[in-house]
Amino acid sequence: MTDWVDLGLGSVAGALVSEALKLVIEEAKKYKSFKPLSKDLVSTMERLLPLTKKIDSMQNELDLGSGELQKLRETIERARFLVLKFPSVRFYEKSKYTRKIVEINEDLAKFCDIDLQLLQYRNQLTLLGVAGNLVDKVDGLSKRMAGLMSVHVPVFRDLCSVPKLDKVLVGLDWPLIELKKRLLDDAVANLVVSAPPGCGKTTLATQLCHDADVKGHFKHIFFNVVSSTPNFRVIVQNLLQHSGYAPHTFENDSQATVGLRKLLEELREDGPILLVLDDVWRGAESLLQKFRINLADYKILVTSRFDFPSFGYNYRLKPLENEDARALLVQWASRPVNTSQAEYEDLLQKILKRCNGFPIVIEVVGVSLKGRSLNTWKGQVESWSQGETILDSPSQPTVLECLQPSFNALEPNLKECFLDMGSFLEDQKIRASVIIDIWMELYGKNSSILCMKYLEDLASQNLLKLVPLGNETEDGFYNEFLVTQHDILRELAIRQSELKENLERKRLNLEIREDTFPDWCLNGPRHPVVNASMLSISTDDLFSSNWVEMEFPNVKALVLNLSSPDYALPSFIAGMTKLKVLTITNHGFYPARLRNFSCLSLLPNLKRIRLEKVSVTLLDIPRLQLASLKKLSLVMCSFGEVFYDSEEIDVSKALPSLQEIDIDYCYDLYELPYWVSEVVSLKTLSITNCNKLTVLPEAIGNLSKLEVLRVSSCINLSELPETTDKLSNLRFLDISHCLGLRKLPLKIGKLQKLKRISMRKCWRCELPDSVRDLEDLEVKCEEETRSMLWERLMPKMRNLIVHEEETEHNLNLLQMF
Repeated sequence: MTDWVDLGLGSVAGALVSEALKLVIEEAKKYKSFKPLSKDLVSTMERLLPLTKKIDSMQNELDLGSGELQKLRETIERARFLVLKFPSVRFYEKSKYTRKIVEINEDLAKFCDIDLQLLQYRNQLTLLGVAGNLVDKVDGLSKRMAGLMSVHVPVFRDLCSVPKLDKVLVGLDWPLIELKKRLLDDAVANLVVSAPPGCGKTTLATQLCHDADVKGHFKHIFFNVVSSTPNFRVIVQNLLQHSGYAPHTFENDSQATVGLRKLLEELREDGPILLVLDDVWRGAESLLQKFRINLADYKILVTSRFDFPSFGYNYRLKPLENEDARALLVQWASRPVNTSQAEYEDLLQKILKRCNGFPIVIEVVGVSLKGRSLNTWKGQVESWSQGETILDSPSQPTVLECLQPSFNALEPNLKECFLDMGSFLEDQKIRASVIIDIWMELYGKNSSILCMKYLEDLASQNLLKLVPLGNETEDGFYNEFLVTQHDILRELAIRQSELKENLERKRLNLEIREDTFPDWCLNGPRHPVVNASMLSISTDDLFSSNWVEMEFPNVKALVLNLSSPDYALPSFIAGMTKLKVLTITNHGFYPARLRNFSCLSLLPNLKRIRLEKVSVTLLDIPRLQLASLKKLSLVMCSFGEVFYDSEEIDVSKALPSLQEIDIDYCYDLYELPYWVSEVVSLKTLSITNCNKLTVLPEAIGNLSKLEVLRVSSCINLSELPETTDKLSNLRFLDISHCLGLRKLPLKIGKLQKLKRISMRKCWRCELPDSVRDLEDLEVKCEEETRSMLWERLMPKMRNLIVHEEETEHNLNLLQMF
């Protein structure tokens, strides 16, 4: 075997792993024309590089030796040989080398997902001063795997990244120059950007973080949204996890302060640190002081509606001047046809006067007027003129008052949908499927596509943001979209609901801090009767589940937001006989244990349940005997040890209406419980991002009505059961990103209704010969998979349609074969 030194790549035996990895990355980047090498392998190695640097550092500091990294060293060595071999590879050998690259990429990815996190966790224990004998207890592969289960390996690490800029900025050039000058001034440690809501504080802070000079100066930039109910411990936990550490729970703020200081001291060795705390509310002075740690090269930038004079330098962002406001309005609202310049300018000035220089108001109003007729423009101006006589403020209108006409102009159905957005937490990133499930039941809509159109309509008017996550989407599957909303627009929605008394509102938000309920819950009738049809209850991490008895006879949609590790469902849920949709979301760091779960069994009309980051057993659901349940969603849930067949349940009677099961990011799901295969009414089974899932049950063939089977991003799934060929109604199969999947059932060609297979990043998966029996089959894959697909099946098939991005390259492949 050639020595590393002979090839100019250093010695893997004596060098740090991160240095060896860096050299292989540089070599691999040279071959831009070969995507498996230049894109996929490099991407994985670059994701691994910063983490191995930390491991190298901590291994030396803690004197733990480097034996645990030997497997990684060997994988890097294999990558090195392949990289050096590539210049002599002929075109017809590419598919062979693609397979080798896939194997190396999988090994590195698994190290990123499992081994490296465990090693980091062990070192983190010492770093945070809580290790003691625990360091020894998690030694060895088998013990580390046990530790993984108890630690709950984190799913999302991207917790404190700077948001992307998705629009052209107007009027912020000078504020950016001024703020950057202060930020890079060594004499300034902390800065506060203050302004009324909707003036662009967050946009300015985001632009500042993307500035080349700022990015060049600060090696670490963290961006955290604080909002009205901040939690210091959660913010520190997010900073740790974002930096690559496994989750760590702090018992109090003092422990979190120690953890924050140690993290900052470590990161500071790489270079200066910038911490952005966005949307800090009045009364948060004590919170800000906890982040104020006396360290060189560490600065804090705060955005707020309020001044914090004792914290640091204050920069007051003003509303847009008339020239910039006009430029922004013209950018969003196209000029109406057949309008003279004088008339157009007059209308613009009247609209700008009403918008008062608030960018968010200008954007919302501008979008509402884009492409509309001259009469619409005039009508909008006239409606504002009439409304000015009833404003609460006798002088300049507030931002909410400026936005009110945009709400008034909405169609009735969109008004209702917009008002529902006020039931979610401030600054919450909401999966589109959550909102769609609620709307389908609240408004009796049978089409998820129609509900998605409502979201798109609101987004087109800048009343919310619809953010695609970049993955493939199918009609009816909207987990790949996030919905966000500016806090002032959320306030606008809540303001409409507050026009009525609490007990008479159609939508009610109940916020409980510690064990303190709002006065109206305590000072009114002994058992308040609330008329709301949509109810949102939010509790913090200090809530003890000591509920006040209330009655909600008309609630159809219930949204529970919790943060405590142990949570008892309120007994008054059992009285919600009209309840159709239940969404339980835990915002704490670990899955919360739910108690009193059995109260759901008394709900005859409950059709949709969504549980996020809670601890349940997979037998809890059929035990509820929910005859009306149509959809079950489990996201980031922990199932623990489950004896799947420990009791007899007649699922056909317990869940006779269940049509859809969606399981996403559930890390300890090793296999599906047997009862899933007995839900004969099931039409959609979606299991995504469950890395421990290795097999599907053989009895899955019993699901004769199944139309969609989605098992994407389950990297340890090695094969589908042969009984899959019994799914006679299956029309769509998604096995994307199942890196370990080697083959499909031999007789999959029997599925004559199967029209589409999505197999992106399934380089190892082989399609059996029976696929040629499927007429008009569409296969979605990327370039490298397609190359091997044509190599194996082109001589046998004439009607295979392969979707991909590079059509020109596809033609070249056809000519080659």
